[in-house]
Amino acid sequence: MNIKKIIPILEWLPNYNTALFKGDLVAGLTVGIILIPQGIAYALIAGLPPIYGLYCALVPQVIYAIFGSSRQVAIGPVAMDSLIVATGVSTVALAGSESYISIAILLALMVGAIQFLLGVFSLGFIVNFLSKPVITGFTSAVALIIGFNQFRNLFGADFIQSDQIQYILEDVWLKINTFNTHTTLIGLVSVVIIIIFRRINKKLPNALFVVVLGIFIMKYFGDNFNDVSIVKDIPSGLPGFGIPEFNLVQIRELLPIAFTLVMVGYLETISIGKSLEAKQDVYRIRANQELIALGLSNMVGSFFKAYPTASSFSRSAINQESGAKTGMAALISVVMVVITLLFLTPLFYHLPKTVLAAIIIVAVFGLINFKEAAFLWKANNLDFWLMLSTFLATLFLGIEYGIAVGVSLSLIVLIYKTSRPYVAEIGKVPGSNFYRNINRFEEVIISDEILVFRFDAQIFYANSNYFRDNLDEMAAKKGKALKLIVIDAESINRVDSTGVEMLKERIKYYQKKDVKFYFAGVKGPVRDDLFRSGILQLIGLNHFFMRANEAVKFFETGDRKHQEKYAKYIHQAYK
Repeated sequence: MNIKKIIPILEWLPNYNTALFKGDLVAGLTVGIILIPQGIAYALIAGLPPIYGLYCALVPQVIYAIFGSSRQVAIGPVAMDSLIVATGVSTVALAGSESYISIAILLALMVGAIQFLLGVFSLGFIVNFLSKPVITGFTSAVALIIGFNQFRNLFGADFIQSDQIQYILEDVWLKINTFNTHTTLIGLVSVVIIIIFRRINKKLPNALFVVVLGIFIMKYFGDNFNDVSIVKDIPSGLPGFGIPEFNLVQIRELLPIAFTLVMVGYLETISIGKSLEAKQDVYRIRANQELIALGLSNMVGSFFKAYPTASSFSRSAINQESGAKTGMAALISVVMVVITLLFLTPLFYHLPKTVLAAIIIVAVFGLINFKEAAFLWKANNLDFWLMLSTFLATLFLGIEYGIAVGVSLSLIVLIYKTSRPYVAEIGKVPGSNFYRNINRFEEVIISDEILVFRFDAQIFYANSNYFRDNLDEMAAKKGKALKLIVIDAESINRVDSTGVEMLKERIKYYQKKDVKFYFAGVKGPVRDDLFRSGILQLIGLNHFFMRANEAVKFFETGDRKHQEKYAKYIHQAYK
């Protein structure tokens, strides 16, 4: 076994040089500057003290740098996972309490264990049941929910927190006159500054700038803004080691939210990793390795007081744009967080919570994907409605129900498409040996005596009746003149026992009507399945052809030259 595949840091660390370090240093410092205020802000979303956002930026980043297959993905606290944590843990404990904190840390251990096991047993494909439209709808809805939940800090009003937007909007409407003028002013000015900075250059540390400005205002002009809520004391020092306490009742209660975090965290990481991979040709993302890396990051992170972590869209993009080449950039960011925890946390005492709310709101509203919705509306109506259904379910029913609806609808669409694949009668293109769909090519030659039937999917229990019904319908249109049916099987990659029995039954049915039954372009594994199932007891090897035109030619002229050669080849392969 290749040890470098298990521990990807060994792929780049032995050849590390100063040229790589220059890009990693700039990227690490840039991401670290952004990460510190974001970590504090996202901890507040999760309902945790600010220090826990910084804890999430320590050990998980180190572990991912060692085991992650992407060299530019930035692991740590993220807005979406923070809200999911708040949604799940708030149902079993009071936000901010010791019990709440311990359960959030336990959740990281559970999420990590599930991710690790999925990776070890190569089960990453399970998450693929969430299609891109579902992800788009889900992330856009969660972005709105996160943004509206921050209105309480942005406006300094006691609005409720919920993962169902209708309750937030109702409460905002009823209590809008209770907003705090000074808090609102600082918050909205921060939003405007961040937007202006982003328009000028996305690489500019806009979050850091508004944090410094907010601290400056509250420290030196605080007497004029004494009604503005500030972060206050953030403990100094590094997190100690400790195994999360748990019991079976807690684990059972947290499992649904843990699986939600597993899927969302993995999807975030793999989608970001794939997009960064496309911009270079140095390494490849390995899906199961990403699950192992995320799992270890969350498990080991939980031993050092981290709540569930994943990859950040914004920080990963900045990491890449700033010149990061390896995981060393993440380790440099970790050093910055360590310095902050040891020496700089007192500086954040006067940081207004409304500034953190502004940072969060601008960041998450950028995740609302209007372009993708417009594209799907034009390109694929079914995917558009799938995206919209997931979006509305997440928005109005909550995060857990939203992702459940998304997965369910994805499976329903998958089943629908595989049970009703595309079928066509194909005819001969004049002057060639090619056969094409008669509904797309007007000039193709067709005959009442011959039906060449194409089925663009595997034949299995869910669509065997659909195959039979369409075959019979097209055969019926030929009437009594029909003498030959050719199944063009080039697109059929599998036939299960139900499909084989249906084919055998149709062969017998049409033989009674004196209609010959030929197969063309059957793939080897499919042919093996047919032969093992006894189909040669109904038709011989001379009923199998390389291509549809050869089957038709043999029927019309009796030319056995190509057919005998192919039958001999099949016979040898079958033996």
